[in-house]
Amino acid sequence: MDTNQYFEVTYLDTDCGRIRTETFDDVSDAERFASRRVADEQAWAIIDAVPVQESRKAA
Repeated sequence: MDTNQYFEVTYLDTDCGRIRTETFDDVSDAERFASRRVADEQAWAIIDAVPVQESRKAA
C-alpha cells in the first residue's frame, strides 16, 4: 500500500521528564502508542500526520 503520510507521536516520557518522538506508518498504531504513554496525570501525547517527502519515499 502506497501512502503519502506517516504519523509522529510526540510525548512526555514521565520516567525521565524528556519529550520524545516516535514515528508510525499506521494511524491506529500511533493512537495505541499514544494511549499507553498517557497513563498518568502529568503525561501527554500528540499525534501529527506528516506528509512523506519525495526523498523519504525513495528510501
